Amino acid sequence: MCSTFSIAANPCIGVSNDKIMCQKTTVAATRAGVTIAPRQRSSHIFPGLSRQGIPQSTALHVSEIVERQSQDNSLAMEDACRSKPQFHPMFLEEAYERCRNICAEYAKTFYLGTLLMTEERQKAIWAIYVWCRRTDELVDGPNATYMGSVVLDRWEERLQDIFYGRPYDMLDAALTDTVFKFPLDIKPFRDMIEGMRMDTRKFRYEDFQELYLYCYYVAGTVGLMSVPVMGIAPDSSSSAQSIYNGALNLGVGNQLTNILRDVGEDASRGRVYLPQDELAQFGLCDKDVFARKVTDNWREFMKEQIKRARTFFNMAEEGASQLDKDSRWPRFWMLLRKMTMTT
Repeated sequence: MCSTFSIAANPCIGVSNDKIMCQKTTVAATRAGVTIAPRQRSSHIFPGLSRQGIPQSTALHVSEIVERQSQDNSLAMEDACRSKPQFHPMFLEEAYERCRNICAEYAKTFYLGTLLMTEERQKAIWAIYVWCRRTDELVDGPNATYMGSVVLDRWEERLQDIFYGRPYDMLDAALTDTVFKFPLDIKPFRDMIEGMRMDTRKFRYEDFQELYLYCYYVAGTVGLMSVPVMGIAPDSSSSAQSIYNGALNLGVGNQLTNILRDVGEDASRGRVYLPQDELAQFGLCDKDVFARKVTDNWREFMKEQIKRARTFFNMAEEGASQLDKDSRWPRFWMLLRKMTMTT
């Protein structure tokens, strides 16, 4: 299952056997226990979720990420353990150019949105995109069958090296330069890798809380990575936490959209990213998913899933409006594109 950049399963970027190169007030109504999104913008409360859209029984430590990324000094305190490498300007230029080319080739529409950003932000988002893509391909790429938990463990070690100024290759170098320019915390990156681990051992999700956790790991994290680069408007009246929640909700909404779009493709690989209890409430089961037969029950089930995805996009709007003015339009542009996909 692709992460929130809507990465398709295209050829892997150089993976070898020993080296990886390469939110009115509450929910309006429910049907059979499935949350339905009201038409108006609101702060919705999902079963088992807090007002911020975070599972009540799961410690994601998002507030800690927000605090560290909102206060440059908190990350600067770690500088004693970090050493910023001195890259030759031409090397860095080529590294970012490679990231740009990958983004332009594999995420054309997303790439067009990045062109509305400032040059420095463009480069940072390209570098983050490429790292996310490479991470996703470890479990979804053409060589995924050869990738085990050991590969993901090694990839996490490489991530640590990136943040400590020891990049393995040119694409890693672009991200290394980015994490030294922007107050990026390593936890969202590590959490994404944990999402990939879930993909190697979990192929069913009993309820929405389980599915939400997966969506956070593989897509909500991208929102958390992006805010420090996008920047928060100096005159914003919203708290940093609410803005980050908006970004997280946008990521989750994107992933829910991807899941609904890719039901057939995922089923062909034996994966069902749909809440099992909600399928049952509509008289459906895995067999119906694998049969790919569109019935009235299936249509009603999908309508409710689409409403839920739209709810997360609604919750994301306020946060996006509080981004720095140079990032607001690109973010809204990508938001509207995703909302169109769920229509």
